[in-house]
Amino acid sequence: MTTSQHKIGSGFGARSTAGEVLDGIDLSGKLAVVTGGYSGLGLETTRALANAGAHVVVPARRPADAEAALAGIPGTEVDELDLADLASVAAFARRFLGTGRPLNLLIANAGIMAAPERRVGLGWESHFAICHLGHHALVSRLWPALKAAGGARVVSVSSAGHHSSPMRWDDVQFERGYDRWLAYGQAKTANVLFAVRLDTLGAEHGIRAFSLHPGAILTPLQRHLRPEEMVERGWIDEHGNQADPDFKSPDQGAATQVWAATSPLLDGLGGLYSEDCDIAEVAVDEGEWVGVRPYAIDPGEAARLWELSENLTGTSLG
Repeated sequence: MTTSQHKIGSGFGARSTAGEVLDGIDLSGKLAVVTGGYSGLGLETTRALANAGAHVVVPARRPADAEAALAGIPGTEVDELDLADLASVAAFARRFLGTGRPLNLLIANAGIMAAPERRVGLGWESHFAICHLGHHALVSRLWPALKAAGGARVVSVSSAGHHSSPMRWDDVQFERGYDRWLAYGQAKTANVLFAVRLDTLGAEHGIRAFSLHPGAILTPLQRHLRPEEMVERGWIDEHGNQADPDFKSPDQGAATQVWAATSPLLDGLGGLYSEDCDIAEVAVDEGEWVGVRPYAIDPGEAARLWELSENLTGTSLG
């Protein structure tokens, strides 16, 4: 498979911060939507984009919490959105489109990790529904605003967790036994495939899409893990302090998604997976969770997922 999935020498790396990535980039007059933009990496992403001049809309399942988290960050606004509820997605999109504003950047940042088995929406497995299907429906419904921007980027926040599972076409919804880490892994693969297909469909409209691994960071994303689990994995010590020296700070963790959303080095490119503020290489060693697995950037897999997602959500690009 011929691919542009190769490093391009961005000049940034694993320890670069979101602020450093945006140094010298003026986002004045640009409008961004950041899902989950009031906690963890999302909050740092919102802060960085706003500091660079963008106006940032933060759709939130808990609007009051979002208002409190964003207090003091100028150029932000909060609206209500529950990615697990297609009616909520549709309502948010109607309100946004009703303002008549073009959408320059959409960062699909919200998600869950290693959650207990839960069914949401129309009986969907929660990781697949929240991390992928909700964002698929959101982008589809906001398509007119993305097209109106005359050049937009959509960034899908995936993870190295995609290495743990390709799409499980014979049991996407985990109806024959549940594994929370495999469910997370499949959802993160879906995030990559979503960007691959979206870029193919959007390029003619000036809409380019990217996905990424932000790195390992201690954030509220770990809310479903017991402290003992994180100690066993070497993430924290027995006192709850970060123990893994390779973990990034939230500001460093937000850098790759900010880079994917704004870097001029990516002009004319799309459908690519990034890590450490550069395009990632295709993974060749299945034992190391570095780079992107071939199944996650396969155009055929991406088209198959897109068709399934349209059928499940009842949405299509307008």
